Amino acid sequence: MAEIIRQYGTEYLEKYGQDILPSHRKVMRHIASCRTPALGGQKYLCESCGKIHYSYHSCRDRHCPKCQNDLVDNWLEKQFKLLLQVPYFMATITVPQWLRAVFRSHQKIMYHLFFKVSAEAIMLLAKDKRFLGADIGMIGILQTWTRQLVYHPHIHFLIPGGGIRKDRWKYAKQDFFVHVKPLSRLIRRRFREMLKETDLFDAVPASVWKQDWVCHIEPVGNGEAVLKYLAPYVYRVAISDRNILNLNNDHVTFQYKDREDKTFKTCTLEALEFLRRFLQHVLPKGFVKIRYFGLLATKKRSKLRDVKELIGKRLCRKSSSYPKRPKKPMTCPVCGGVLIFICEIPRYRGPPW
Repeated sequence: MAEIIRQYGTEYLEKYGQDILPSHRKVMRHIASCRTPALGGQKYLCESCGKIHYSYHSCRDRHCPKCQNDLVDNWLEKQFKLLLQVPYFMATITVPQWLRAVFRSHQKIMYHLFFKVSAEAIMLLAKDKRFLGADIGMIGILQTWTRQLVYHPHIHFLIPGGGIRKDRWKYAKQDFFVHVKPLSRLIRRRFREMLKETDLFDAVPASVWKQDWVCHIEPVGNGEAVLKYLAPYVYRVAISDRNILNLNNDHVTFQYKDREDKTFKTCTLEALEFLRRFLQHVLPKGFVKIRYFGLLATKKRSKLRDVKELIGKRLCRKSSSYPKRPKKPMTCPVCGGVLIFICEIPRYRGPPW
């Protein structure tokens, strides 16, 4: 990535000129100078062979493919400590295609509204007695790209399968959390209401408010696999250096994993188009892409131990995915001793009457 920016950055700036955001210019400058003499570093001497080695500083930009990788393991370790011993669900909320242009041009406002509206809608429906009727918690992570670097903002929410109701833990059903149709309509309505309070409402075509928001919710086991899946999106950018295969004749070739058949495929783009796709995923300065809600909110983290103590005290429905109560052994009706299984007695044909 650094080599691409060094070779084509000047041409990119000349082509797009005033349309380039200051944050994009800053990221380009950081990536191009990362781990180069421009940022300074350390010099080392080998006592055995006398060879001199240089270790240059990294830019520490959260959009740099060379940086931030070491933070992923630390983040995962902290998230595993927050996991509750319950089944989990993952909800994915996607911005409609007709709204993406406004999102791209006003990222800080739109991303914030997107987080706020989506989280409030999920928690409101979960509190409805027709679904769960309890206060829930969840982790939300914003992702803005597809595997081909296309702008596609969406949020993944990792949600424990249950919540607090009347000082007790109530489990969700095994394969159902809330209905996605009312969730989609609620998000659309609330987003429209909140957008009216900004200066961006008139920039959205009226036909947008007739389109459904794509919402998907599925059970995901104990949540560990989903955290490992989402971890690369937390401290890494849309593409890593190892996936960039070739830079030749002003074209960049990179590989990506196909979502359907799980095989690796390649995509070739002009260098300037590649830079444009990459830079559109640069987040606004100071924007937090990982957010915690409800029972998992930072302000309520001190009460998480109490929540863990409540889990297992009440099951709403028996299921193989939930903690099972131990079966009581059969006892002798005379002395109360435990009965031990010996063998099965085969069936036989009884008397012909």
